[in-house]
Amino acid sequence: MKIKNLLFLAASGILFSACNNSSQKTTGASDSTTVSDSSKYELVLKWETDSLMKVPEAVLVDKANNVLYVSNIDGQDPWGADGKGSIGKVGMDGKIIATDWVSGLDAPKGLGMYNGKLYAADLTNLVIIDIASGKIEKKVPFAGATGLNDIAVDSKGVVYVSDSPGKKVFRFENGKSEVFLDKLNGPNGLYINGDDIFVLDNQAMHKVNADKSLTQIVDGLDGNADGLENVSGDDYLISCWEGLIWYINADGSKEKLLDTKAQKKNTADIGFDKDSKTVYVPTFFKNTIVAYEVK
Repeated sequence: MKIKNLLFLAASGILFSACNNSSQKTTGASDSTTVSDSSKYELVLKWETDSLMKVPEAVLVDKANNVLYVSNIDGQDPWGADGKGSIGKVGMDGKIIATDWVSGLDAPKGLGMYNGKLYAADLTNLVIIDIASGKIEKKVPFAGATGLNDIAVDSKGVVYVSDSPGKKVFRFENGKSEVFLDKLNGPNGLYINGDDIFVLDNQAMHKVNADKSLTQIVDGLDGNADGLENVSGDDYLISCWEGLIWYINADGSKEKLLDTKAQKKNTADIGFDKDSKTVYVPTFFKNTIVAYEVK
């Protein structure tokens, strides 16, 4: 979920042409000055859903249930408390199971999962959903939150939530939230790899050190750095909301794999399946989810 802010209010443009259930290579990146000349990877289109989602912001892969969860903002204001938001379900084949599987949210963005519970960042609340029943168990308000955005959950079930306009990251454990990081520039994407926590902030990817200082991994992520996923080892994928997807190598170098800015097709908070090497891209105002294989 992209820093996501009021710039998101820009109207959507012409739909990027792509055929469902087909395989084709993506077009090359348009800015050669920021792309490696020896690109090792590419994205191959697998499918695109029908445009029945409702401003999809984030995708989360649930391998146990063989589905994708999608947060639907459903409105032109990404930060509007209008009660129209929902969580959708999409099959791994790209068929929409339910656009509004769970309703009653405002403007949900990042998603996380642990022990049968689905977590959604919804403005100033962390929404906890029972996956088996598809029912909201509770909405937990975060004191001091301004606009909760992305979510990462560690192996013990501790939930970390970025607050982009609030310029901080919260930590949620045993029913209580506290500020984990503050004085940031506009944090968005979070990822936990083993004991290491990573955050996208100031158009760069950082590792959070034990003393809560930040070590920069890569910068130059213009276009509202949004989603962060681990491919394997120390290799990552990063999406930027305006329409970019980057491959980040272990040495900190980056390769642009996708650029759909000219088509005004957004690339919000991505999900990733390590087994099939598939990245799932929510297109925000285009109302679809696109699946690409990383090759």
